[in-house]
Amino acid sequence: MKPSMESREPYKLLIVDNEPLILEELEEFFNDHALSCTICNSPQEAIQRFEEDREINIVLSDLYMPGMTGIEMIASLRASAGKRIFESILLSGQSDKQDIIMALQSGVSDYLAKPLDLDAALASINRLRGVIEQRREAMELESIFKRLQSISSSLEEVYQEISQVKKPGQPHEPTVRMAGNGDSAALDKLSPRQLEVARLIARGLSNYQISHELTLSENTVKLYVSQILRITRLHNRTQLALALAPREYP
Repeated sequence: MKPSMESREPYKLLIVDNEPLILEELEEFFNDHALSCTICNSPQEAIQRFEEDREINIVLSDLYMPGMTGIEMIASLRASAGKRIFESILLSGQSDKQDIIMALQSGVSDYLAKPLDLDAALASINRLRGVIEQRREAMELESIFKRLQSISSSLEEVYQEISQVKKPGQPHEPTVRMAGNGDSAALDKLSPRQLEVARLIARGLSNYQISHELTLSENTVKLYVSQILRITRLHNRTQLALALAPREYP
């Protein structure tokens, strides 16, 4: 059974308006509907509270405030949020069509007119809670997929290493023989990228270090290592590092 939204991570509203009476009214209304609220009377204060409280995931803000518009404030929050999930609603007493277009183009989730219909605001927030839940689930699935990819790559690497081990009764399969200057016919079969990875292995770098050196994912590096071992017929990266160590590279 799928868990309800209330059983998952909490929801907290950040309400921003330079009019104290509006803040008090909204805070009381949403608290009565079991929604936790943080109220701020300036965009600057709101930005600080948003950064301090990671539970804030819905921002309800007036459009026009002294010093910074609601659109500018939300853009600032989005720029600093990284992968943090949050949705936003703008409020305005001016029903200017251009304001609405600008707000929606900037990534604001909803736009409500003042004087505010509280029931409409609550319906909008409940809809955004569903959007947030979907985004959370998508991120969880992406994380699971990445872990499965990593496991699959690791299993492939193990399989490749096991497949190189000589089984009883099998004819001996010659491994790469290095010449005095470190050259090998098998190494000539490596692609330029594979050779780059092999060189870094010879320097003793880990997969993680190689991924940063070549701007690759660690899983991609693992696949390259498996391919290199298969081509060179060496059993593991240690043998590869030892075999390549004497080579001189330009």
